[in-house]
Amino acid sequence: MKDLKGFINPNLTPGWESPETLNTWDKPGSRTPLIGAGNTDATVTEKVCRVIEGPPTIGWIIFFLISASALSLLGILVPYLIFTGVGVWGVNNPVGWGYAIVNFVFWVGIGHAGTLISAILFLFRQKWRTSINRAAEAMTIFAVICAGLFPGIHVGRVWFAYWMFPIPNQMELWPNFRSPLLWDVFAVGTYFTVSLLFWYMGMLPDLASVRDRAKEKIRKVAYSVLSLGWTGSNRQWHNYERAYLLLAALATPLVLSVHSVVSFDFAISQVPGWHSTIFPPYFVAGAIFSGFAMVMTLVVPARHLFGLKDVITMRHLENMNKIIMVTGMIVGYAYLVEFFIAWYSGNEVEKFTFLNRALGPYAWAYWIMVSCNVLTPQIFWFKKMRTNLKVMFIVSIFVNIGMWFERFVIVISSLANDYLPSAWDYYRPTIVDVGILIGSFGLFFTLFSLFCRFLPFVAMYEVKGVIAGQEHAERQEESAGSSTEEGASPATAMT
Repeated sequence: MKDLKGFINPNLTPGWESPETLNTWDKPGSRTPLIGAGNTDATVTEKVCRVIEGPPTIGWIIFFLISASALSLLGILVPYLIFTGVGVWGVNNPVGWGYAIVNFVFWVGIGHAGTLISAILFLFRQKWRTSINRAAEAMTIFAVICAGLFPGIHVGRVWFAYWMFPIPNQMELWPNFRSPLLWDVFAVGTYFTVSLLFWYMGMLPDLASVRDRAKEKIRKVAYSVLSLGWTGSNRQWHNYERAYLLLAALATPLVLSVHSVVSFDFAISQVPGWHSTIFPPYFVAGAIFSGFAMVMTLVVPARHLFGLKDVITMRHLENMNKIIMVTGMIVGYAYLVEFFIAWYSGNEVEKFTFLNRALGPYAWAYWIMVSCNVLTPQIFWFKKMRTNLKVMFIVSIFVNIGMWFERFVIVISSLANDYLPSAWDYYRPTIVDVGILIGSFGLFFTLFSLFCRFLPFVAMYEVKGVIAGQEHAERQEESAGSSTEEGASPATAMT
């Protein structure tokens, strides 16, 4: 087999030459197995648990220290903002919404891929989700935590942030239930709660496995508490599967509703460039697009760092690349529709707004957005590029950059040049804006690195179910082949 691999292509991309890929040459026309050949229940448990049980690797330590350093910026600049005021930001008279809302929308969007992979693909019985769903769910939780930071600090007076909740304030005034800003509180809060339950409950069987393997007393006690007394009895599995299905059904409409509600922050206003009925589906497609790109950014180095190349295989990554390509085209289509509607409406202000985005003072941001979101994913039309680890990682970085600039273009350019030219101004972020943005990434990556170190990175019990399915399919093929060899016709053997 080694000779055959070298004969076919001696320059295969690292990670591509894993056992599951070589098996496809044995059976022309067959699909690459989801889990690499030679894996059993025991080997999967060993590979996932050794990340938790072993000492931290040098790569993990470096990544954690860099993330924690970025997080320290958040710890310095947010108190500085609170004690000094929002004047330290670059917001001005027309641009009252700056980096805070841009970052909020960006991070809420990042969290959508986790629920899509976990809930929707689970309901559609897509087995390729099993190796990546745990990391995607964790990413959802951490992204929503990062997003939740910004509504609290962008109001300026943080001590009045509780006004956003549906309770009367000290003046006995109820919040305005017609405001989409209040809808955000309900939507994002519900999304976080359901996603957290879905993520934690899905880990219970794996946390019990880590508990049973633990040798140190502190570790054993900690994972015993986290696993909530899981024993793996038939009754527990029955209740678990029903609850997991229920939470998946609850989470599925949230994928569509949460970012639709976030888009209403813009769509129900009268600001040119925001008042658009295409925003809800456009924002949802963009959220899935950016979310899958972030999953790719996290999974590609993690599978290499933790030795999980034959658990998170090229087939998982290629499927994600296909979704990135499709959602990227949907986002590109939305860009075109926005320009068409602006022209078709006959509204001069609307037409000016979109021409100003492409040709005005923020044209640099607009064309970065188009290049990263529309042009870059087109490389995935080629299978060789979809299965190249370096290419997919670089594309995912570009997509994340492009989607952040998309939110920047929507928020900033529409406010900076609205109805009154006398009120126009140019928005320039300050070092505090940039520092808080970097700090939010530090918070996200710090939480994710801690998750990788102390919790199961892969859903072991689901992967074991996939392995069992693969073994069953192989036995069926072997029995069909033996029937054919004994003289039965292929049609009879297949029957």
